[in-house]
Amino acid sequence: MVQWITETFGLVARESWAVEQIFECFKNLFTAGSFQKFTALLMAIGELFGMLMSGTPVTPFGDELNLEGYSLVFEDEFEGDSVNWDVWRSRAEGPKGVANLSSSQATVKDGALYLTGEYLEDGAYGEGWYAADIALKEKYTYGYYEARCIANNGTGFWSAFWLRSDHPYEPEYSLGGPGGAELDILESLHWDAGYDANKFTLHVAGIDGPDDEGIDSYHMPSFKGNNIYTEYNTYGLLWTEEEYVFYMNGVECIRTSFGNGTCQEPMEVLLSLCIPGDPNSTLYKNLQSMDHDVKQDFIIDYVRIYQKTP
Repeated sequence: MVQWITETFGLVARESWAVEQIFECFKNLFTAGSFQKFTALLMAIGELFGMLMSGTPVTPFGDELNLEGYSLVFEDEFEGDSVNWDVWRSRAEGPKGVANLSSSQATVKDGALYLTGEYLEDGAYGEGWYAADIALKEKYTYGYYEARCIANNGTGFWSAFWLRSDHPYEPEYSLGGPGGAELDILESLHWDAGYDANKFTLHVAGIDGPDDEGIDSYHMPSFKGNNIYTEYNTYGLLWTEEEYVFYMNGVECIRTSFGNGTCQEPMEVLLSLCIPGDPNSTLYKNLQSMDHDVKQDFIIDYVRIYQKTP
């Protein structure tokens, strides 16, 4: 039924997912077992119809995170007075499109990491807008990845917590995912839309073979948190040999095995206050037109990585 509706009405992936979840919620209404669960399912159905009709976000309603059998293998609580450059590196330095990236925009204070977007008259690469893009030096494979953070409150930049292999966009390497992927766990692209929501995205290349051109992307539904621009929320990804499972505040949002299987290659873990590169994008135009006294912060309380206990 879901496939027929998808094909008949030309639904995109996130809309097809919503239809599938609506059917599942209606089915579970009859076995809810409690008034509380029954009410929660009705609320989920209402939000799913809203997302299907107008793209509004939904509240996560999946299972709670269970890390039984996993052990903590990396943790940075940002308790010092500067970034630990022994474990982190500045992934990009210098001019990038309409702005600049610099490690100087990554600072630690009050027990948190701040990636700051601001206009500098005497910046390291000349006058202009500045932000930061950092990555862990060590790469990791299967496991659970989580960050607790507050997204930048404004437009022109956007906050991102993501994983990336060496070759996610080259079809001859990615082969639809096993050889390379990009996994966006947090992307705060909805500030202008007036609601607090997170966007998960998965990018691979070469689903139809090494000569397949272009990037294949799975744009997942948007999910609500607390006010993500003023309050801390947690964003997580469980990456296994079979699938990717995305979490928000410890509740499952969506799971997928999009492409030809999950990535088998090590990935770097990134925190970015991103700079728009597309001159036709709203973010690009907003950054160009913003007052020079505007300052925005992507604030990260911690980053943690868990892997299966040997």
